[in-house]
Amino acid sequence: MVKVAVQMDPIAGINIAGDSTFALLLEAARRGFELFHTTPDRLTFRGGAVRAALEPLTVRDEKGDHYTLGTPVTTPIDEMDVVLLRQDPPFDLAYITSTHLLEMTKALVVNDPAGVRNAPEKVFVLEFTDLMPDTLITRSRDEIAAFHAEFGDIVVKPLYGHGGGAVFKLGPSDPNRGSLLDMFEATYREPYVIQRFLPRVSEGDKRVILIDGEFAGAVNRVPQKGEIRSNMVRGGAAAATELSDKEREIIARVGPRLRETGILFAGLDVIDGMLTEINVTSPTGIRAVEKLGGPDVAAMYWDAVEAKL
Repeated sequence: MVKVAVQMDPIAGINIAGDSTFALLLEAARRGFELFHTTPDRLTFRGGAVRAALEPLTVRDEKGDHYTLGTPVTTPIDEMDVVLLRQDPPFDLAYITSTHLLEMTKALVVNDPAGVRNAPEKVFVLEFTDLMPDTLITRSRDEIAAFHAEFGDIVVKPLYGHGGGAVFKLGPSDPNRGSLLDMFEATYREPYVIQRFLPRVSEGDKRVILIDGEFAGAVNRVPQKGEIRSNMVRGGAAAATELSDKEREIIARVGPRLRETGILFAGLDVIDGMLTEINVTSPTGIRAVEKLGGPDVAAMYWDAVEAKL
């Protein structure tokens, strides 16, 4: 029997209606895999071995009663066949430390911890600047002012943010720029992302899911009226979609690089045919694709994992 440990945020707090980790666990259970649950703070290294307090896990697709956990037992990770690295950002030193520890195990860790560590969403994507909107990474107010003057409408967001948090649009000569940068300087030590605003975000921000570098499914996330953030956790509405020729070109370019990096499951964000992020830490979208009658992405995922075992 295949033993699978999932390192995630506490399973009690997830929203199963849209949670991709839960979708992966449901499919693993359908395949008869033995499941275990843990959180990143439970990792321990001693005597050359990485261990974690693992709880036997049973899952079911029932709101309010979606899981049962057994008694935690501190277990060498090497006893697992597969480890799902699925905790949400922030992508901070705690996250990075967990990738270093998981890199020491003999189990198959997906996504590959070294690959995840070397490919944060808003940095990895910079390998493909010709596919992106004009982008600036900096803390320099002078650089930001020049970029703002050049493009007029811009978006400012934290380099290691997630889920649409702290994403701001500034219009031409916007008087809030100084106050916004005051807040960013007080909150973040790293540079920020500044991008040319894409007005057609009102028509949707497409999430394109790749499994082992190949297209697996897509969903168009349409923001609420008066909102630029289309993330479903921010109220974006999921709509069925088809791939454009430009999006197929993006997949053809990015897919091989993902395979090379060990990223089995990735979510590309595409607005108006332009790549904005490559999500690798804890990509979402599986359940939305499923509900809209799209492919069974969770089954494709486990087919790819089993092929690697």
